[in-house]
Amino acid sequence: MEYKDIQDLTVEELRKRRQTMSEELFQSKMKLTLGQLGNPLSVRALRRDLARINTLLSAKLSR
Repeated sequence: MEYKDIQDLTVEELRKRRQTMSEELFQSKMKLTLGQLGNPLSVRALRRDLARINTLLSAKLSR
């Protein structure tokens, strides 16, 4: 996911996506520790996408 993909989302949509991605990140971390995750780099991508969403959300809320 790139910044320009989420740039036009509303605050509520960003909050929903943040919640979904947080749950997905938790599940991926659990699978990683159990050795069931096929691509361990997907955890890094999820963390970065979540950071992008948090950054954009805080920017929109500060306006």
